[in-house]
Amino acid sequence: MGLLGAAAVRDGGAALPHGFWAAVRVWLEKPQVANRRLCGAAIEAEGTVPLGEGGEASPPLAAVRAGGSGGGREVRSAGAAELGRLWREVRGQLPAGHGHLPPPLTGWGGPGRRSELRAVLRTLLPRGRPGGPPAPPTKELAVQDVYNGTVTFLPLEENSEGKYQIKKCNIYQIQLTHVKDEEWSLSIVAPFPEDWFSDGIAYPKLAWLGNELLSKLAKWSVEQKPSEFKSTLSLISVAKYSKVYQNLKEKYKEMVKVWPEVTDPEKFVYEDVAIATYLLILWEEERKEKGLTKKQSFVDLGCGNGLLVHILNNEGHSGRGIDVRRRKIWDMYGPETHLEESTIMPGDSHLFPDTDWLIGNHSDELTPWIPVIAARSSYSCCYFVLPCCFFDFYGKYSRRQSKKTQYREYLDFVAEVGSVCGFHVEEDCLRIPSTKRVSLIGKNRIYPPAECALIDKQITQYINNRQTCAVVMCDRRVGFNHKDHSDGSCKEEGSELPKNETETAGTTWMPGFQPREKVVQIRNCASLPRDFVDDVVLNVANLLLNATPAKSCSNMHGGNTNIWNQGESLSLKEVAEHLNKETLKRLKSEYGGLQTLLKNNHQVFEVLNGRVHIRDWRKEKPSRKTKPEVKRHLSAEAFKTRLCWFFIHHPDGCSLPSESCPYAHGTEDLRQSHVIKKKKHLQ
Repeated sequence: MGLLGAAAVRDGGAALPHGFWAAVRVWLEKPQVANRRLCGAAIEAEGTVPLGEGGEASPPLAAVRAGGSGGGREVRSAGAAELGRLWREVRGQLPAGHGHLPPPLTGWGGPGRRSELRAVLRTLLPRGRPGGPPAPPTKELAVQDVYNGTVTFLPLEENSEGKYQIKKCNIYQIQLTHVKDEEWSLSIVAPFPEDWFSDGIAYPKLAWLGNELLSKLAKWSVEQKPSEFKSTLSLISVAKYSKVYQNLKEKYKEMVKVWPEVTDPEKFVYEDVAIATYLLILWEEERKEKGLTKKQSFVDLGCGNGLLVHILNNEGHSGRGIDVRRRKIWDMYGPETHLEESTIMPGDSHLFPDTDWLIGNHSDELTPWIPVIAARSSYSCCYFVLPCCFFDFYGKYSRRQSKKTQYREYLDFVAEVGSVCGFHVEEDCLRIPSTKRVSLIGKNRIYPPAECALIDKQITQYINNRQTCAVVMCDRRVGFNHKDHSDGSCKEEGSELPKNETETAGTTWMPGFQPREKVVQIRNCASLPRDFVDDVVLNVANLLLNATPAKSCSNMHGGNTNIWNQGESLSLKEVAEHLNKETLKRLKSEYGGLQTLLKNNHQVFEVLNGRVHIRDWRKEKPSRKTKPEVKRHLSAEAFKTRLCWFFIHHPDGCSLPSESCPYAHGTEDLRQSHVIKKKKHLQ
């Protein structure tokens, strides 16, 4: 009765019971990782609430955390008193009376002893709904009993008098029980399952709690992989972010329909909407902290498509974007959006003394320079960077810490640059559709204005040392001595650059700096001559088809059984050994080389785990029903718009009949491509 689900957990790494409480914390603070219909939770208050003798609640002992700010700041003791008042009200409403929990829930505390409980008041934040506003937020009081290994969730509803009442039908409890040795049991129980109310958002179905949530909690409880990064949106209010994001998403959704670039419109539009949302809230809180009334100004260095600049301008922030290459979409924004086509060379000619914030959103080679430019622009200039590609001051970033992931190491480097420049650097994870979503923020200085000259000298020396290290590592000279490169400094006798070399070029801080090219060179094999590509494809296909032993599969067309040659699979290395030197040399100048060319020709080849196979279209799975509408539309438009390679070149022809093959069996079967026409029109 009331048992929603139970899971046996084997703990061979001594993760429990601490891992259980870590898993509960994830469910409390980031419920959206399990329940996708939520966008997050705001922790309004938390503190210890002792359970006194006879079930009487004592005054709370601890202060509580800031209400959903995400910053973990302490608030005045009035917050603790409010939590204590709420706790006393709630305990009196429990169905079993006198602060007792109804069965089958495990009661709080041990027999004949006082027990401290920890109460967490949270607000669940629903995602926006298509064509309508999001559902209203829901409050819950979660009560953790470490002694018994339980956390009880008490959903709250506010009555007309402004007081909270327990939604008794939706109480549930998560329990951890030690069975023996390494065996534990995790379960979820509800006292009134027959009365459970599910809205499909904050209150999922009981089956979801007993299956989906339980399995995730069991998995998280024994995972001992501490995250390399901070929690998502840890520096701002999740509740405020959710509201502003939904408003901006609705406001700028039309951009998806008119996006003229070749990039994915949904990804780039909603990513920039999310970044703009974050900055708007960050800047609003900064104005409150510093007592500012005027909205902050900004410059986006390497602004790309300029959408972030467009949104920030529209939302009342004066600023501009600068990029080395103009984009087609710039013409769509109008005169209120300020975008400039210009090359940025780190130096005295590219300082922004009247700008409040510098932005580096996937700014590539400018990323490590942005803290430097901000520090030298003015004492009040701040910065926000979202690193993506890995660049040092002088070129591509070289790894120096094998114990870290490359991404983590690069983030530490960019953070170190900010610290050297005198900033208190903060890190936060953004909620964007990208694997590179960690931002670094410098909005406060750690030195007084009188020390600006000293900091500037420190910056110059740091940049010189980074360049010296690069030269030494490249040359691999004898006598190179390094202990730890994490501080960005290394020494080699006789290898130091001339004093103040970064200043010898006048206004340019590093003469060897290479900005990105104005014209993007396509090196993904897409620009190779068609006859060259066709020749390589035919050679590789013949190599696979003639390899021994050849694989053959029966092929039934109209009742006739034919043997269709699948060929043999070879490693990329084996394939490369059969190509001539001129072909290999040409392929090496392209990103990905031979593998990229073969993957580009996916009609003919399949590359799996470093091995090349002839693609058998009979084994291709049909498109899933969940495929996005846009992609389904494009697939339909592309049907029969290209000739079937197998029909023309394979000794056994195509493995599929003409009506089933997505490619044309002969010119009479060929359709005109509307997709190609559309792309040409956009260009």
